[in-house]
Amino acid sequence: MLWIYYALLKKDAMLLITINTFCCFIQTFYIVTYFYYGPKKEKLVTLKLILFFNVLGFGVIFFSTYFLPNPKIRLQVLGYICMAFALSVFAAPLAILRKVIKTKSVEFMPFTLSLFLTLGAVMWFFYGLLLKDMNIAVPNVLGFIFGILQMILYAIYKNQPKKMVEDPKLQLSDQHIVDVVKLGPVVCLDLNAVAPQPNYDDDGGIDVEAQNTKENPRDASQKV
Repeated sequence: MLWIYYALLKKDAMLLITINTFCCFIQTFYIVTYFYYGPKKEKLVTLKLILFFNVLGFGVIFFSTYFLPNPKIRLQVLGYICMAFALSVFAAPLAILRKVIKTKSVEFMPFTLSLFLTLGAVMWFFYGLLLKDMNIAVPNVLGFIFGILQMILYAIYKNQPKKMVEDPKLQLSDQHIVDVVKLGPVVCLDLNAVAPQPNYDDDGGIDVEAQNTKENPRDASQKV
C-alpha cells in the first residue's frame, strides 16, 4: 500500500502501481485463507496487527505526508518511510534463518521462495538504479544479501537429518502426566497401609472390641 501511494506521487512509476496492486490482491488472498484455517487466538492477534499497521499506521502516514505543501519534500519523506518498511520486510527472514540453523532442517525455507526473492531483489535494485531512485534500490541490496544467505544455508542443510526441537509447553505437559501416573500407585499404597483391616472372631463375625483396640491403641493403653 505504501509503495502504491509512493508511485501515485511519483512520475513515470506505472510498474510500481501495477505490480504492487497485484501483490496487494495476492496478500489479501493469503490473509483471508489464514483467517479461514488459522487458530482463533492467532487470528485475533493477526487482526490487531492488521488494524494497527494497515489502518492506523497507513492512515497516520497518509495524512501526515499528503498535506505537506512541498510535493518534493512529501515524496522524499514518503520514500524514506517506504525504504524503512522495505528494510524491515527483508530483515524478517532472520527468524527463519535462526530456525533453520537450530533445527538443521530446511523444511521451513523452500528453495524456490528464496531463489525468486533473490531474483526479485536483483530486478528491483536495477530498476531503482536506472530510475536513480535510491528508495527503491537500497532496500533490495539487503534483500539480495539475505536471499544469497538463505540459499547457502539451504545448500548446507538440505541433506542433513532433521533435529527435533520439542515445545517447552509440551515437555511440561508430558512431565505433569508422568508425575500423576507415578503418584497414583503411591497414594493407593499409602491408603492401603493406613486403612485398618477388620478382625473376625471364631464365629465369623467382626470383633468390635479388637477392632477398636487396633484403630485406637492409645485409648486401649489408657484403659489398661
